[in-house]
Amino acid sequence: MVDSYDDAFDGEKSKTQIKRELHALVDLGERLTTLKADTLARLPLTDELRKALAEACKHTAHGARKRHMSFVGKLMRDQDLDGIHAVLDQIDSSSRQYNERFHGLERWRDRLIDGNDEDLERFVNEFPDTDRQHLRSLIRHAQHEKARNKPPAAARKVFKYIRDLDESQRGLR
Repeated sequence: MVDSYDDAFDGEKSKTQIKRELHALVDLGERLTTLKADTLARLPLTDELRKALAEACKHTAHGARKRHMSFVGKLMRDQDLDGIHAVLDQIDSSSRQYNERFHGLERWRDRLIDGNDEDLERFVNEFPDTDRQHLRSLIRHAQHEKARNKPPAAARKVFKYIRDLDESQRGLR
């Protein structure tokens, strides 16, 4: 006789757990339909799923959309979910990974504006595609703004340039 019901079902998923996983795949597919084409191009997806995601906007009736999203969820079973989540976490502004990267770039901006040439050299070593002359110009403008207590428009430009470099280095652009 079995002592507990849990021992009898070791390794098997419950029907509820299977349904939860399938709903999660449908939700992920729904999220993928909201992404822009250039973002979708970076995701490791099969051609069949790409086609289904492109066709999702054509289904406007509630029942048709629901059926199509179930089909997308079915196609999601064969995808590299870890790879998809990794790219989405770098793009999604609510993820912890995105926030850490964002704060790191803000620290770089502050160090470059407040720092010296050593900080600039460290930055160039980490981001070899840097246009050193352009970055120096942006930093100089930000330093002048800061000295005159003006709004930080140039500091924002420095951050945008740093963010663009980081995204291109990570393959997000």
